[in-house]
Order: sequence, then C-alpha cells, then structure tokens
Amino acid sequence: MESLTIRAARRLALCRAGLLKPTWAGFPVRAPAREPLARLGAHQVIARFGYLQLDTVSVAGARSHALVLLSRLQGFDPALAEALLQPGEPLFEYWGHEASWLPLDLYPVLAFRRRELVHHPWWGDLVGRHPEVAEGLRRRIRDGGPLRSAEMEGRSGKGWWDLKVAKQVASALWSSGELAIRERAGFQRTYDLAERVIPARFREVEVSMEDALEQLLLLALQGHGWATTGTLARTWRLRNRPAEIKAALARLVEKGAAVPCTLAADGGPGQPGWVRPEDLDLAARLEPVRPRPDTGVLLSPFDPALWDRPRVARLFGFDQVLEIFKPADQRVHGYYCLPVLAGERLVARLDLKAHRKAGTLQVLSCHFEDHAEHGTPSATDREAVRTALARHAEAIGLELRAT
Repeated sequence: MESLTIRAARRLALCRAGLLKPTWAGFPVRAPAREPLARLGAHQVIARFGYLQLDTVSVAGARSHALVLLSRLQGFDPALAEALLQPGEPLFEYWGHEASWLPLDLYPVLAFRRRELVHHPWWGDLVGRHPEVAEGLRRRIRDGGPLRSAEMEGRSGKGWWDLKVAKQVASALWSSGELAIRERAGFQRTYDLAERVIPARFREVEVSMEDALEQLLLLALQGHGWATTGTLARTWRLRNRPAEIKAALARLVEKGAAVPCTLAADGGPGQPGWVRPEDLDLAARLEPVRPRPDTGVLLSPFDPALWDRPRVARLFGFDQVLEIFKPADQRVHGYYCLPVLAGERLVARLDLKAHRKAGTLQVLSCHFEDHAEHGTPSATDREAVRTALARHAEAIGLELRAT
C-alpha cells in the first residue's frame, strides 16, 4: 500500500486546491481584466472541485463563493462572483456539497439525486400536500416566464423555516428537477422551467448510479489530493451508501484511477485513504518545495480545503470552527472568522466587518495560532496577516479601518 506523510498530504491538498501557486493547479496567476476571460478563470476553479458552495453571509465584504475565487484569482472582481450564474453559462445551481454552482457536465451525473428528492429532504412530500400551489407555480412560470422568489405571493416569515409556502414548494420543485434556477441577482433566485434553462444534451442523458458514484468520488479526489472515504462521501453528501461507495472505489482501483494510500502517523496506525496515481507523483515533486510563509491569503470558512473539520485538524493542526450560531458571549474567535493561510500553515483567523457606506473594512478581532514560542506571533506570521488583509481590502474596494 502507498503512503504519504502529513506534510506531503498537506502540500498536495494545497496544490490541488490552487493555494500554493495558481499555475501549479492550472489556474491563471491573476484574474484577467476582461470579463469573459475572468469568467473562464472562475469556471476553471469550479471545475477543479466540481462545485462552488453558496452562502448568504457577506459581513466580511464578500460572500463565501466570492472569497473562494478571490483567494485563487488575484484581481478577481467580487461583483462578478455574484453574477456567474447567467443564461448561457456552463453552470447550474443544485445540491452538490451543499447548495452550489456546478459545471453543467454534472447535470446528468446528479440524476439520481433529483429522483431521490421528489420528496424534499426537509419538508417531505411538500408538493403532495400543496398541489394547488405547485400547479399555480408551474402555470405561472410556464405562461409568464421566469419568476423571482421575491415575486411569489404570500407573506414571508422571519426565518428559513417560516418561509411562505410558495417559496418552499418552488424549492421542492427545483430539488426534484422540475424547475431550475435561471440566474441570481442580488443573490435572489430566479426560477424557470428546467427545459428552458438546462440544454437538452444534458437533460436527455442519465448516468447510472454506478457511473455517477465513480465520477463524483474521482472528482472529489481531484480536488482534495489525498482523502479518506468519509471525506469523499461528505464532499457530495453521499449519505447511507457505504456498500455502494466501497464498490465504486474498488472499481476505480481496478481501473487504475485511484489507489489506496495510508496517511503516516507517528507512533500509531496510519489513516487509510485514497489518492490518484498522478497525485502520488505530484506529491513527490512537491517535497522540495518551500512555500513562502510571509505572504498570506484569507480563506472562506466554507473553502473546499477547509469545510471538513477532522481533515483540517489532521493536515494542519487547526481547529476549523464556525461560531455564527453561538451566542456572542460564547464565541472564542468571532462571528464569521476567515482563516489566514501563509505558505502551508494556517496562522491566524480574522473576524471582519465591511462598512460599505463608510468605505471601510474593520478588523473586529485577530487571533494568531500558537506556533511561536510563548504564544507570541512571529514577525513572519504578522506579515502574512498584513498582506492577507491588504489583498482582501483591495479586492473588495474598501480601506482598512484601525480598531
């Protein structure tokens, strides 16, 4: 069985994620100034992972999907990140890792998920309980054209679970594949009939469950480098399928597309996992690399390299915790902290607040990881945080505000 050290797996993960050098991941060094080419750079990042997870929180000056692109494509316009889903673009919105923008090539691959979500995962047979609402939405969209969620009738509640029934039914029809999201404006969905959004060449083909699992697991490996079976399954929310996933991985090994690989551990059994053969070669080439430790970049807490908390702890020795849902007096680091990557280390986390009207970016808190002696951050780590903050402020067009 093949094996990798933790350092080798960490560097491989960062390289595959485009966080060592963009060119090593096949990404442009900077985002092109012209929008069509900038869109192409964003599509390359999305294709690497197979998804770009969406999130509504914009307190740091940009939402998560923009932060992921900004961290890979220096000079990328965060406003463009909000407008990537447009008619004619090679993307669609669906349940990937979470609600995500996905390459259109994955539409046939996720046919099994659309079949399974005929009954909504949260609300059950919502369409069956509200057939008149469902038919009304179908008729209105079919006859009147695309419909923004804000244009649906009814009074909305204060939270997600109190959304008006029309929005819930629209979400259920989208999950089952009857409707599709045509575009987003102001981060608000516009629904349309799937046949008017998804080209026929993608709608009229369905991939078998066996082939779909192989493609999704291999795509997860492409983004992660080395990964456990659990990480691969969580990448695509493949719940309750252990036997099917085991069989799919065995087929990938037989085809030479993946190999078992243990993550070495000092003084104990290694962690079993998987890697693509070409990434074993890449890991060996990365061995002499010394990433620059004083140039930092801010990462979204939902970054593809960060959302798997046990994996981040294993590879980086970093406790990736999100405290949004904790009461303020119970938070240790802050409301929406962005980790700072410096070289191959996560050296700090910043809680930021953008003040658009004032044109400023406020640092609410900065917590350094205890890498230095006596808990004092090194000059290198402080410089990494400074460069990360400066890059982020420039990207979102705000001036840093002293606290």
